[in-house]
Amino acid sequence: MKNLVELFCDVDDFCKVFIPQWQKQLLEDGTRRRRRECRMSMSEMMTIIIGFHMSHHRDFKNYYSGYVRVFYRNAFPDLLSYTRFLEVMPRTIVPMCAYFSTLKGKPTGIEFIDSTSLKVCHNIRIPRHKTFDGIAQRGKGTMGWFYGFKLHLIVNHLGEIVAAKVTTGNVHDTKPVEELARHLPDKLYGDKGYLSKALEANLFEKGVKLITTVRKNMKAKAMSLWDRAMLSKRFIIETINDQLKNISYIEHSRHRSINGFTLNLMAGLVAYCLKENKPSLNISDIERNAMVVA
Repeated sequence: MKNLVELFCDVDDFCKVFIPQWQKQLLEDGTRRRRRECRMSMSEMMTIIIGFHMSHHRDFKNYYSGYVRVFYRNAFPDLLSYTRFLEVMPRTIVPMCAYFSTLKGKPTGIEFIDSTSLKVCHNIRIPRHKTFDGIAQRGKGTMGWFYGFKLHLIVNHLGEIVAAKVTTGNVHDTKPVEELARHLPDKLYGDKGYLSKALEANLFEKGVKLITTVRKNMKAKAMSLWDRAMLSKRFIIETINDQLKNISYIEHSRHRSINGFTLNLMAGLVAYCLKENKPSLNISDIERNAMVVA
């Protein structure tokens, strides 16, 4: 894990390019009329937020007050009070999304797709849940019913996130696939939740071959040994989903606004992208070239 000073250098390099262009666009289209600067810079705020998701803390208040304020007070001389920092945190959403887009991996020709639930409250609290009332929806996954959203991911065999999309919990897994797989060069591996002849045909027209497992009551598909081997390696994306939830901490039930949910999710994705040791498949270039020829 990077310390906050190293992380700040990476984030600051991005902000020096992005922030001036973003502010110029906001002024030109009339979205923003005033340019009142915060005492802390955007890169400082983003660094602290991302750092929380790279740490093992589960309480942002204790992380901010008991870790950053104690050990990095000199590194952040203009550190805001905790309550003021919470007020200005939503300002980092757009830069955080842009930063994530620069960190995404490139397609390698061996991609995996899956979705995971993002619960916003326990099922027994659904009737009295107010924060996402009218926004979140009930959905059903392998672990049963939930209330919230779904995160749809495509990752390559190196463990890098290639594409991501958030939908409400009631959206079927197959719906976002065409948008997510728009620029993929070759094969996309998924579980039986992505079985759809129409989807498979549409992707094939765009140069993407969707390869899935089959249900127990279906005939076995004819496929190469390589494709069977890759389907058995789908644990890589399940491992990534697990790390996003339990290490990058993208899911919890204490959100008080949609802005807080969005920022928490994006910062968690960024924190994962900055991980040095990602789950990956040990596939050599020779094996990849043999697969392409086949």
